[in-house]
Order: sequence, then C-alpha cells, then structure tokens
Amino acid sequence: MKTDLEELSPTRIKLTIEVPFSELKPNLDKAYREVARQVRVPGFRPGHVPPRVIDMRIGRGVVLEQAVNDAVPELYSKAVSEHDVVPLSQPDVEVTKLDDGKELTFTAEVDVRPHFDLPDLDALSVTVENADVDPDQVEEYLATLRERFASLRTVDRPAGSGDFVSIDLAATVDGTAVDDAQTTGYSYEVGSESMLDGLDEALAGMTAGETKTFAAELAGGSQAGKMADIQVTVNSVKVKDLPELDDEFAQSASEFDTIGELRAATRRQLAAVRQAGQAGQARQRLLDALIDQLDIPLPERIVESEAEHRRHSLQDQLTRAGLTMQAYLESAGTTQAKLEEDFLADARRSVKAGFILDKVATQEDLKVSPEELSAYVTEQAYRMGVAPDQLARQLSDNGQLPAVAADVLRGNALSWLAQHARIVDEAGRPVDLSSGAAAAETGDQEGAAETEDGDAEDDAADEGATADGAENGDQAD
Repeated sequence: MKTDLEELSPTRIKLTIEVPFSELKPNLDKAYREVARQVRVPGFRPGHVPPRVIDMRIGRGVVLEQAVNDAVPELYSKAVSEHDVVPLSQPDVEVTKLDDGKELTFTAEVDVRPHFDLPDLDALSVTVENADVDPDQVEEYLATLRERFASLRTVDRPAGSGDFVSIDLAATVDGTAVDDAQTTGYSYEVGSESMLDGLDEALAGMTAGETKTFAAELAGGSQAGKMADIQVTVNSVKVKDLPELDDEFAQSASEFDTIGELRAATRRQLAAVRQAGQAGQARQRLLDALIDQLDIPLPERIVESEAEHRRHSLQDQLTRAGLTMQAYLESAGTTQAKLEEDFLADARRSVKAGFILDKVATQEDLKVSPEELSAYVTEQAYRMGVAPDQLARQLSDNGQLPAVAADVLRGNALSWLAQHARIVDEAGRPVDLSSGAAAAETGDQEGAAETEDGDAEDDAADEGATADGAENGDQAD
C-alpha cells in the first residue's frame, strides 16, 4: 500500500491511498462468500456457489463493490496510523481508480487536530477570590436558615407585599376557559413578581374570599402569548413568622446545642466552601488564560457541529418549557442574529478548550484509571437519577465510553494545571488548593452557601467536552 498526505489547511488533510489488487484478495474472498450465501442458483447449495458462477449470474461488479467497501475502512485506518494524524470526524471517501486485477486508489479528506505548542505551564499564574469569611456573611447564611424554618400564620386582614396568599387562578381567552391555565390552592408571595404580570397589583389589598379579574399575557401552555382574562380568588392571607436566633433554634436547625456553636460551624463551613470555590476558579481562569494566549486554527466543520448541538439543546429546553424562540429572545433581550453569533463564539471557545486540555494530557502523559471512570459514571448517574450500572451499560452499548474517558482525562488535565501553576488570592496570599478541597470534603454541612464560581470546574470540563465534534466522540490520544 502506498499513501500520500496533502495538507489542505491546518485542520484538514487529504490522504491518497493506492493499493495493489493482491492486497484485496482477503476482501474479495470474503465478498464472494457473503454473496454466495445470499444468492440462489439452481444446482448449487446456498453458500457454495463458485466465484465464476457468481461473476456470470450476478456480475463481478457487485463483488468488487462489496470488497472495496469492506477494505476501505481498514486501509484508511492504516494510512492514518502511518502518518500519525488524529481524525476528528468521519472521512469523505472517494474511489478514484478501480482497475480490476491491478489497483485500487481512493482519497479520504478528514478534519484533524491542529498542531500547536503549549507555553511553559509551570509559569502560569492566576488570581482567585479571597476565602475569608466575615461576620456579615455568617449572619446572611443564618438568615437564610431562619427562612427555611419559618412558619406561616393566617391573619384576618388585606394582603400586602411580603404576605403569602393561597389563591385560585382561572384564565379565559375570548370567553373560553384555557384548560392548562387553571390552578387551585396555589401559594404565592405577594410582591415577588414571579408569576403573571399584573397579579401582584391585583392581590394588593385583597382579603380572604375576595375575587378579582385582570388582564395578562399567558407565558406558556397552549395559548402562550395571547392576552387572557385572569380571575384570581384569595383563599387565605398568611404572614411569615421567623424563629429567634437562640439556642433553641440551633438545636432544632442543626446538630449543635448553642447558637454560638452554630455560628462557629457556619463560619468554618463557609470558609471551606469558598476554598473549594477557589479551586474551581483557579481551573477556569487557568484555562481562560491559555485560551486567550494561544492562537489555534479551528476546523470549521467541528465548530459548526458544536454550534448546532447548542441550538438543538436550547430548542429542546424551550419545547419542554412550552416556550417559543421568539418569547425566549424577548425575555433575554437579544436577537436571533446575536444568538447565532453567541452560539458560534461559544462553540469556538469550547472546541479550542478541548484541544488545549487534550494537548496538556498528551504532553504530560496523563491517564484515566478505571476507578476514575467508574466514579465519573456514578456521579453522572446520580445527577440523572438512574442506576450507575444502567448508565454504564447504556454508554457501553452506544460506544460512548471513549468519549466519557476523554471528558475525565480533560478534567485530569485541568487538575494538573492547577497543581503546577502559581495560585494566589486577591490579597496576594498563596492558595493551597489541596487543603481547600480537603476542607470542603470533610466539612460538608447541608444548605451551605455557594460561591460565585463554585461550579467553575464542572463548567471548564464541560467547555471542552465536545471539542472532537459530535460525529465520533474521539478519545484524546
């Protein structure tokens, strides 16, 4: 076999593969056997029709086509390996010459990973937020905890802002009831503006047993976007009673006996959460720094595939929510053109991030252990609400385990970057990410506050998750 590689662009190549016909003999023999099993020729048992009879009755061309289709994938793989390229998608194959008994020539165009060099990774440096916790933050968390343990008390007076009302709602459009816009016994906080436009204004001053009608545009359901007459009936008016911040509250809301112990534990936990947040910030900001620093050519087909994935994902979310794209654009204050621009920009960033993390993993010879892969699948199964064994079987049956392993490997690359870079907080103090992560694991307390970038590590890993494109889910080499 003779192969030639032509670089069409920094991210796309063309392989020309010439094969002597003698190398196709195993494929021809296999093709004859398969055709023999399929055809029925008088005087011959199925599977025992000689090649010369197949050539006369069926035609040599049928066998040649089947043999070539069988041989091309293996020949292509050998050529890819010979030239040490990493394909990112399925190739566009074209048979350019098929000379029976002499030679087969075909070409394969495919997107490949671009070549680029990483900077000195040990010299990377980023700044993360301080992990300090002040008394106001402790009190803010305790206030949130009080809200969770608050009780509602019925009052005999008109509803006002901050009150909770039990209401019945019924919508009609042009005098016809809207079946999917009816509800009873709904608990609503007056002044929250979290439901229909005009509802808060209608509820202000209403008492139990009173009914009003107001006009509003329906946000979802079968009549979404249409103006409707909304009838609201107040069943009851309640006020929220918050518990006192005392020892009794500490005992009912936590494992501690005194409010002082609860405050001290809250402070420790908030510090642990903020330290864990520093780890996420560091990973995300290190990746951001590399993305901004490196100029990497990107395969447009892979970028478009990633952008298309994002379009479908948004459309699926809107469909499940019963919203139209126009309603989403209006609520987001954007346009279709701007949304498309954002899709492409995000897709380019995601593809670029994936290339960078894969390069780090290859350069530093990082691996994925079976334990890491199992832990990742278990975590994803927990998030999806399915059994880990069930998800593992599904991923295996669908051939998605290599893509999952690639995601885990990219996460390992992010961790490697954070371990070798210089991380300081806003006060200029070195940050020990290992101790912060340990504190977060051992100091877990239900309901702990989250930091702004607390999910940055997951975001960064997701950012590179589809850099190889949706077509083949290649694992990083």
